[in-house]
Amino acid sequence: MEPAGGSRRLSIPSTHVLEEQAQESDDLTDSEESVYSGLEDSGSDSSTEEEAEDQDSNDEGKRKGNSLSKKAQARMASQKKEQVQCQSLETDSKPSAQQELPLKGEYEEDSSDEEDVRNTVGNIPMEWYQDYPHIGYDLDGKRIYKPVRTKDELDKFLDKMENPDYWRTVQDKQTGADLRLTDEQVELTQRLQKGQFGDAHANPYEPAIDFFSSQVMIHPVTNRPADKRSFIPSLLEKEKVSKLVHAIKMGWIKPRKPKEDTPTYYDLWAQEDPNSILGRHKMHVPAPKLRLPGHEESYNPPPEYLLSEEEKLAWEQQEAAERKLNVLPQQHRCLRAVPAYARFIHERFERCLDLYLCPRQRKMRVNVDPEDLIPKLPKPRDLQPFPTTQALVYRGHTSLVRCLSISPSGQWLVSGSDDGTVRFWEVSSARCMKTLPVEGVVKSVAWNPNPAVCLVAVAVEQSVLLVNPCLGDKLLYAATDQLIEGYVPPEEERLQPVTWAVAAGAEHGRGVRLIIRHGKPVKQVTWHPRGDYLASVLAADGHTQVLIHQASKRWSQSPFRRSKGQVQCVLFHPLRPFFFVATQRCVRLYNLLKQELAKKLLTNCKWVSSMAVHPAGDNLICGSYDSKLAWFDLDLSTKPYRVLRHHKKALRSVAFHRHYPLFASGSDDGSVIVCHGMVYNDLLQNPLIVPVKVLKGHAPARDLGVLDVLFHPTQPWLFSSGADASIRLFA
Repeated sequence: MEPAGGSRRLSIPSTHVLEEQAQESDDLTDSEESVYSGLEDSGSDSSTEEEAEDQDSNDEGKRKGNSLSKKAQARMASQKKEQVQCQSLETDSKPSAQQELPLKGEYEEDSSDEEDVRNTVGNIPMEWYQDYPHIGYDLDGKRIYKPVRTKDELDKFLDKMENPDYWRTVQDKQTGADLRLTDEQVELTQRLQKGQFGDAHANPYEPAIDFFSSQVMIHPVTNRPADKRSFIPSLLEKEKVSKLVHAIKMGWIKPRKPKEDTPTYYDLWAQEDPNSILGRHKMHVPAPKLRLPGHEESYNPPPEYLLSEEEKLAWEQQEAAERKLNVLPQQHRCLRAVPAYARFIHERFERCLDLYLCPRQRKMRVNVDPEDLIPKLPKPRDLQPFPTTQALVYRGHTSLVRCLSISPSGQWLVSGSDDGTVRFWEVSSARCMKTLPVEGVVKSVAWNPNPAVCLVAVAVEQSVLLVNPCLGDKLLYAATDQLIEGYVPPEEERLQPVTWAVAAGAEHGRGVRLIIRHGKPVKQVTWHPRGDYLASVLAADGHTQVLIHQASKRWSQSPFRRSKGQVQCVLFHPLRPFFFVATQRCVRLYNLLKQELAKKLLTNCKWVSSMAVHPAGDNLICGSYDSKLAWFDLDLSTKPYRVLRHHKKALRSVAFHRHYPLFASGSDDGSVIVCHGMVYNDLLQNPLIVPVKVLKGHAPARDLGVLDVLFHPTQPWLFSSGADASIRLFA
């Protein structure tokens, strides 16, 4: 604040100075508007055409010669304004002489037309036009296209070496064109880089103008008395001070300790282990030592080390790399009689070459406990129940038993053999309830999974027999006969790849109801989970290898138009309208509704023999003749999630349990391996596969072992059929 006695007095400039400053400010305002408005091309308000032509010619000349930036022009204009103000203050005492000077032209100092302003995009980043062929728009709204630049780095280098004006050539960001700086622009740029004024004639040390007078005013600007609060202590400051005092008493705030300037000395190697190896010696690899000489290199070797004449001749004829002994053993009477070694210098030279030419590296040995490499699997006793012992043996067939199937209730078992019979067994007692003789080898049997229908499909030679075994509930198999007899043929016969025939006479008395005759041998038959459709696989080439039949309408069709290879087996999806077709090396999954290929699984096996689908439908196992079992996660990948090689010979059959997390595989080595296969509902958790039991009981015959395996629908029991003409139940 100023003292109460007075203050400084402002000096008022004269009237002439104010008029000149107002006139110069008006001129500067016009120039600023012309610089930033971007309307130079529109011309002035004068009506003469000569001035417009002169102005256009000046614009074109200035576009080619000058490209000063707007900031530099504004800075020069402001410096000129200051110079004019200073001159007006110095000539304040001579107003008459100032008025007598001739007035300058209004646009003589105007720098608005010095810059060629054609791009009207405004102050925006020019990177926005990086991906466009143009760089902006002119006053007429037409695009300003970028200049064609075809120079590579070599052309730029040659231009830099040959063009003397390369150092003063810059690129205009608004037009993209190359501009050559004039000498005045180069000088201005250099002065600005050095931190000097843009104008070379500007004096940075001009005398300061005292705008305020040194005379003290009589009366002060304000004489208001001091406030009352300036004499009363502040309550807020008192509260803050009390808090600080309390914090110091409690020890929360501690004073700063003075810095100790005394130097501290400590032992640099105090914490180092004296037994440790220095870093520069840790990676040192010592040279391998030479082998110590043996008895054969002694000057008086034992007689058994001396060579005979024939052995000496053979040793001399061998190459140096093939000789077992590098030195020919010789016997001398004393050490003084030993001559000089002829290959001493040669061996020393080779030793030196080995030391500095042969690379040596340090191999880091990983100390891993072998127990840690074995995956942590649960104990088999924690995964019970699963079949462990042989409970029953079903005997009656005279040749190898190829196929098995079980009723939906689990009470009856059907088997097919090479002896030309189909036998029906009671599971609990192992008693043969019925024997059905057929004309040929039984390749496949399949019990209808529908519990309301009592029907069995049997593949024999070139036919598929639909048999009613007439076992169990009389109402059930009577209703099955009524369902078959109630078929009404269509008015127009349709062309089918097979022939449907109704069994009569002795065949009907044995239980055969329908016969589906194929033109080629049938090697597999399987039912749809609903029990109305069944599929058959033919042992032939072509697109008719797989046929799908509908029992209720007695209608058959071939679902494929072309062959994808030799089909081994087929399977229906348990829940979705999908159809699995296994060829020799891959498994194809078809969508029956969309009639398209949904997925192709690569088994990495040489020859697929069998496959089974998990009851949930998301996992598949395939057995192969090269003793591999491949587990597929259909939601994960088209390649096997896990490949098991537990068997020593070919796998003939694989099976899943309907309710328990179990699957089994039968092989020609006569063993059945039962595994725990838990599939979790959490899609992020992988299936748990643990082998739990190896079941043996079948004797291999004809280089064949176990031909088929099958789980009980409700109990953790396993059926297996083998080449020894027996069926075994493991529980």
